Amino acid sequence: MKQVKAKKNLGQHFLTDLGIARRIADTVDACPNIPVLEIGPGMGVLTQYLVTKQRMVKAVEIDRESVAYLNATYPQLRDSIIGDDFLRMDLNDVFDGQPFVLTGNYPYDISSQIFFKMLDYRHLVPCCTGMIQREVALRIASAPGNKAYGILSVLIQAWYDVEYLFTVDEHVFNPPPKVKSAVIRMTRNKVETLGCDEVLFKRLVKTVFNQRRKMLRVSLRQMLPSDCELLVATSDNPMLTRRPEQLSVADFVELTNTIQPFIDGNETREI
Repeated sequence: MKQVKAKKNLGQHFLTDLGIARRIADTVDACPNIPVLEIGPGMGVLTQYLVTKQRMVKAVEIDRESVAYLNATYPQLRDSIIGDDFLRMDLNDVFDGQPFVLTGNYPYDISSQIFFKMLDYRHLVPCCTGMIQREVALRIASAPGNKAYGILSVLIQAWYDVEYLFTVDEHVFNPPPKVKSAVIRMTRNKVETLGCDEVLFKRLVKTVFNQRRKMLRVSLRQMLPSDCELLVATSDNPMLTRRPEQLSVADFVELTNTIQPFIDGNETREI
């Protein structure tokens, strides 16, 4: 069967270096004895090594041409190739509610959406590995105080330990992307609850990083009732003089608990 032509609208860049494909496949070994779900297998360069892992492997692929190629090339996976959009799937149905490893050579333009979905299903995904744009990988792995530290850093590090594994150059893809890539691994930490309103936590992180150059006393105003703005402006809470990239996950949890009474009950008290 002829090879699949990379489609620009799907962000397809097919990995051609088998050594790198094997290294990516080996990243799932950190979480053994559970199934693997591969996103965007394309022509199966990564799949061919995943199927040697002696565990169940399924692959979800939105491109019909790739699905046909995979079915022809890997007949043993014919019932395990899912022709669907990962972002629209109910992940509870993939392995009948069992935990699984998420991996793949992720489409760069939707990698953040993939990881936000992973967070929604974190009870099913104890480990996520794979290749993404290097800039995004650095962002996810970044510590507080760095320019790369942002929304993805905080929301993922709240629930996962992140490892930046290695960098991948452009020339090992067809067609070559315009940026470097990187392989990362995210492993669920032991946190079961953040100790705050998790919906408000997520909203807070997104709000302040959307104005990342401003001090928190300024960016928080849009979240609070108008009659609380003076309290924020005059508060001597030292956290409010900082910018979002200076706060750790624990700091964001503390800040969430600090502002919650103002949002829930519009209480008049010190912030």
